[in-house]
This record gives sequence, C-alpha cells and structure tokens, in this order.
Amino acid sequence: MNAVTLGPAGTYSHRAARAVAAEVSFRESVTAIVDAVEDGEFERGVVPIENSIEGSVTESLDALADHDVAVTREIVTPIRHALLAQSEEFDLVASHSQALAQCRDWLETNYPDVGLEAVASTARGVERAREDARIAGIGHPDNAGADLEILAEGIQDRTSNATRFLVVAPEDARSEAGGKTTLIVYPNDNYPGLLLELLEAFADRNLNLSRIESRPSGERLGDYMFHFDVDAGLYEDHLAAAIEDIEVIAEKGWVRVLGSYDTEHVLE
Repeated sequence: MNAVTLGPAGTYSHRAARAVAAEVSFRESVTAIVDAVEDGEFERGVVPIENSIEGSVTESLDALADHDVAVTREIVTPIRHALLAQSEEFDLVASHSQALAQCRDWLETNYPDVGLEAVASTARGVERAREDARIAGIGHPDNAGADLEILAEGIQDRTSNATRFLVVAPEDARSEAGGKTTLIVYPNDNYPGLLLELLEAFADRNLNLSRIESRPSGERLGDYMFHFDVDAGLYEDHLAAAIEDIEVIAEKGWVRVLGSYDTEHVLE
C-alpha cells in the first residue's frame, strides 16, 4: 500500500503515515493530499484533523467537505517539540503554524525578541534551519540529525500535547465497521432550532458526539456546514436511524458520511 502525507520527510504526519504504509510520499498541503487520494494516485492519505492544544485543522475540515473520499482509520500520536538550530544565535523561528501556536507561551518566555515564520510543515522549518544559521526550527528531536543542535526539548505549552490524524481513502473504501463515525452535514438552511434538531437526532438515541465543528459553507455569509464525530459504527441500527433523520432535516442540502473506523495510538 502507498500513502501520501504532509512533507518533507520527518514531519509528524510522516511519523503517523508510517503506521499506515511502508511507502510514503509527500505533498505540501492537505488539499493536495486529499486531491491525490480522490484521483486514485494514492491508496491512502494521512492528514492532521485535531490537536489537543490548538483544536481543529481547518484546512483538513474543508478538504474533507470538498472531496468524495472515505475515512478508514484514526491515528493519535503525542507531539514532542524541540527547538533545533545550528547554534544558540538565531533571529527567527520557522515552523508550521500549529507548532508555533503549540509553543507560543514557551517562545514568548524564552525568546520574546525572536521573529516567527509559519511554513508548510515542521520538517520544512527544520530544513530552513539547516540552510540558514540565523533560523531555528521546531520539530521532533530526531530531526536534528548531525548538523543541528537540540537547544531545548519538550517546549510545547502542555505536556499532554497530541494530534489526531485521519487516514483518507477513495470513497469505495468506506466501511460500516468501527467504533467511530465521521459525517459532514450541510443543511443549506437557517432557522431557529436547526442545530438543536440535528443534535436531537443523536441525543434521542443516546449517541455520544466526541466532536462538533461548524465551518463556513463558502456559499454565502452566515451559511454553515457541520462536522460530527460519533462514538458508534454505521453497522449499529441507532446510528443508521439518526442519519436517516438528519438527511430529512438537511433535505435542502446534503449529508456526507465518511465512514466508520477504529483508533490506533502510535507512540514515538
């Protein structure tokens, strides 16, 4: 099996993808990853969906809503950030925007005068640190190699820092088996109690929602779609019944069921 994820090599996404496939290729954006899977170029894609400190990755939410793909697996991995540079003298820290945010307090305390630059991935920031002695990167300590110093480890603002990744597959790989299900609902409507109706479809059947997100539809201002993670599989009758109700509520729009899957914890 081949897989594609955020590159270059050495990203946290790469670490998660190695649990999926021995052969891993890279793209520079989540949208490009999901595109490549939908087009059949790769069997699987691995995309970050949520961080325990910074919350959801909006590009991933939007890419899943815009493409006909399935989710077949969830990978949860701890995030252990280190500050990597050629020396202790640097003027700029470059890393993925999520990594910079996850280390915000530590950076403000220890390097208040250093500039910050968001780049495509943590590994890309480390590459910049290798190329330029004035730049430090934030990434996994193993990314230091022989040419960078590990100036500090565990610099994330919370020790419980972890990221959820979703394994994306072509639409025909969708499964009804698993302990969790993801669906996206676009009601294409707006009236008092709409969201309550959607939530009641789950609550009335004692279904737990482990995540709810709203995202702008892009159609018009104030128009939203909703992402739901449900702690149940599609094979379970009460979830199937809830989805039937939601399809009626969202009859002016659409409901996209991405599939059921299980969670794997990868410790590195």
